[in-house]
Amino acid sequence: MRQTLSPRRRNLSKVFRSASRTITTALALVSLLVVAYVRSSSAQSIPLPGSSLQHRANVEAAQREFYNARYESAARMTLETCAAELSALAACELRTAALLFQIRALLATHSDKDVAWKRCATCPDLLSAFRVALAHGQTAARARLLERPTDDETLFLLGKLDLNYVWLQLGTLGHKTGWDEYWEARRSLDTVLERQPAHVRARVARGWIDYIVATKMPRGTRWLLGGGSRKRGLQAIREAADAEADFFTRTEARFALWDMQVRERDTPGAITTADLLIRDFPDNQELKRFIGIHRPSGGG
Repeated sequence: MRQTLSPRRRNLSKVFRSASRTITTALALVSLLVVAYVRSSSAQSIPLPGSSLQHRANVEAAQREFYNARYESAARMTLETCAAELSALAACELRTAALLFQIRALLATHSDKDVAWKRCATCPDLLSAFRVALAHGQTAARARLLERPTDDETLFLLGKLDLNYVWLQLGTLGHKTGWDEYWEARRSLDTVLERQPAHVRARVARGWIDYIVATKMPRGTRWLLGGGSRKRGLQAIREAADAEADFFTRTEARFALWDMQVRERDTPGAITTADLLIRDFPDNQELKRFIGIHRPSGGG
């Protein structure tokens, strides 16, 4: 005999189905946030105190490779540093970002992620390398924070490692996981900015969170990711791009500004920013293509 649900149970069932759809939508849209964050803020961090001078030099050289879109080279150059020193969190963050971009490029040839993965002979090894670097970095960062809870650079790097993982799982592989890492990253950034409001890299990352959540999340589900503000995100990125900072921090902010100008269809502004970036990273093919397509005929 068919059982008839009471009105109360029918209403509860509808509520649970609606909540399930909302959470699934939110998880999928987290990937939109993280692709922007990883694209603009990876590989900017200065190695922590205690790293050898040689390892610091290796990270800086790898940063240049990363920003010229030579991700395989950047990953290779950070392998030894990430594995050798618990204090070399910047190398681990950069290595995970470089491996992430390699996997992303290999899977971009097919719209079906599962099919693309099966056809990718090198992806399993790259994923394994990513997991090793991620685990090493997260373990080192969390251990250091137990000893030094107010170490803002370590806290910031932990957030970046978490977001690299979230983007890999949600954005690149299409897996609905990484929720804990997203919230750990967001809390890390907020804590850093509470203690250091002028922290440029944290301002860039937090600006992206505000912007993507505000512009890509459905109105009824934005609260699941903590809310956002398009205006506040734009303002944070513009201010960060104009702030006094070291070379790679300034580069981070400028890439973020360029990416956001492209999204806002501010072509003149995006060309101006791309011109600044191409001077320092002349081999970046993405910048070259953008300038070639959008510069007015006869432009210098």
